[in-house]
Amino acid sequence: LTHPMVKRPGGTHYEPIEWPEAFQIVANELNALATPDEAVFYTSGKIPNEPAFLFQLFAREFGTNNLPDCSNMCHESSGSALSPTLGLGKGSVTLNDFYEAEVILIIGQNPGTNHPRMLSALQHAKRNGAKIIAVNPLFEAGLNHFKNPQDFMNPLRALGALLGDGTQITDLFLQVRVDGDMALLRGIMKHLLAAEQLNPGQVVDHQFIAEYTTGYDAVVETLNNTSWEDIEELSGISRAQLLEAANMLAHKKKIITCWAMGVTQQRQGVQTIQEIVNLHLMKGAIGIPGAGTCPVRGHSNVQGDRTMGIWERVHSNFLDALAKEFKFSPPRKDGFDVVESLKAMNAGKTKVYFSFGGNLLAAGPDTEFIAEGMRKQNLTVFVGTKLNRGHLVTGKTSLLLPTFTHVDIDMQKSGHQMTSCENSMGVVSQNKGILVPLAGQMLSEVAIISGVAIATLGDRTTTDWVAMTENYDVIRDHISRVIPGFEKFNEGLRQPGGFYLPNGPRERKFTTENGKANFTKTELEKYTLEPGQLVLMTVRSHDQFNTTIYEYNDRYRGIHNERRVLFMNAKDMADRGLKAKDLIDITSHYEGEQRKVEKFVTVPYDIPRGNVSAYFPEANPLVPITSVAKVSNTPTSKYVVVTVEKAKVSTAPAAQKQRPEAVSA
Repeated sequence: LTHPMVKRPGGTHYEPIEWPEAFQIVANELNALATPDEAVFYTSGKIPNEPAFLFQLFAREFGTNNLPDCSNMCHESSGSALSPTLGLGKGSVTLNDFYEAEVILIIGQNPGTNHPRMLSALQHAKRNGAKIIAVNPLFEAGLNHFKNPQDFMNPLRALGALLGDGTQITDLFLQVRVDGDMALLRGIMKHLLAAEQLNPGQVVDHQFIAEYTTGYDAVVETLNNTSWEDIEELSGISRAQLLEAANMLAHKKKIITCWAMGVTQQRQGVQTIQEIVNLHLMKGAIGIPGAGTCPVRGHSNVQGDRTMGIWERVHSNFLDALAKEFKFSPPRKDGFDVVESLKAMNAGKTKVYFSFGGNLLAAGPDTEFIAEGMRKQNLTVFVGTKLNRGHLVTGKTSLLLPTFTHVDIDMQKSGHQMTSCENSMGVVSQNKGILVPLAGQMLSEVAIISGVAIATLGDRTTTDWVAMTENYDVIRDHISRVIPGFEKFNEGLRQPGGFYLPNGPRERKFTTENGKANFTKTELEKYTLEPGQLVLMTVRSHDQFNTTIYEYNDRYRGIHNERRVLFMNAKDMADRGLKAKDLIDITSHYEGEQRKVEKFVTVPYDIPRGNVSAYFPEANPLVPITSVAKVSNTPTSKYVVVTVEKAKVSTAPAAQKQRPEAVSA
């Protein structure tokens, strides 16, 4: 996208528009609302810190906390679990901790496809002697062996990399059932308690527990009252396999647990992460080198956006600091997260949807429900770098506002600008574009927000939006006075590698309400299925980044030229009279409602019985908008009850020649 575009009421196409008119359209629609809460401001995790801070500032000066973001759909469960237990909704480890770890658990995460750079860290850990336990319903290639491309540049390793099998990553693979991780963790801890009874003081870190934690006795009682029958049934893992995992942990303290959306999007995702924390607290495996929690995020700044205030339930101390810095009264009522925003949009309770990057139509649950809500808006605004299908499901009026990519040179009045991102380890580092932008009328993300803010707020704002656009150091100066940890933002950002944000759990400083790290007593729930029902989880393919599909191949799983596939256990297929490459229809079932996708292709696969898997976003229409994780309100894309039946035409057509061009979802 190189020019601002508009689709006017009744129009069928986007057409060019000049920036001043585009800004005025946004201003007119926003200022015509009966209440600011009739607007939704959505943020993608690709947005750097500086524009993210301005986006939330504008929304709050306008008068709403309706600031849903992609975190609501991915690691909201992590923050909801970690904040009350450890005092910080982020991970506690650094990259160096991986190199010192003795045992690394990887739960509900596929590094080879979704976090490929992590494989080199795991390889380094393995070479240093670490053991790795992988927990996943699918055994992913990236968790098996890894050949580091950089080894081919090393004369000492090139031959081995060429002729050898690479580094074996996983020492123990536990093929857990979908949604069975919580029971699995209980089984491991139950074994550890038994080992502690046989070896007092050698397995459980009682000194750490006494000094730093609360709630241990209640968790021990819960573990003692959990039967092995329930653990094995719910997890799909035998008591003997869990003992093998426990033995790897029993006499170790340098333990890291990594997890991603395979955990966070479960019905009890928050409680499962609380059990991860329970395990670490039991072992004293936090706040020491080589140990801690590691929620692995995907998008470049999804963690930083939350730090910058992109949150519908922001804390009062942040709002107080914002009010003091910018001399206005921020709204105090909680806003809408993604699920509540989509419900409000569909119910006609909102009139303006403003998307700052991203593709919510493809990323969110219940695709048809989202589309209905989009079409009910008076105005949809999409800020982006290239067209995606979400831009084509619009309100009465719709704007496409083109912005620079993050590799483009961003020249403003004071010169070449840089922005910043925060990674999963809490490191804030700079990004400075190096490529001359394409010819066109693109504006920077900062300039677009400032243009909208000036047009909308007029004399209601005393914020100097122009100064912040001309020099992003001004934005960072504001941030340094609002957000703890950024006191010397501009100075730290110019240091090689950036700077670490404060991390209490990393230093055994737990800033919870009681000042302690809290064990959590959870409830292990059983769910019954009707005859013929299966449990579906969505996954990504290898040639995919979030909602962008680059090719129709998933070579590590043996899939080529197709994405509408359903991975099934061969015995489940036989029970239903299905064979490989049959065409099927899939129906989801939730609280009396049914949703259906048609003409998927069956693929026999090594997956636990009763479980099936399909690609995101193709299977998103099956995920009910009302099926959410407890506490976090995250859509349960890792627990969708489905049935399958043969399609009217039951054999898949011959594969077509692969399309070479990139295709956006």
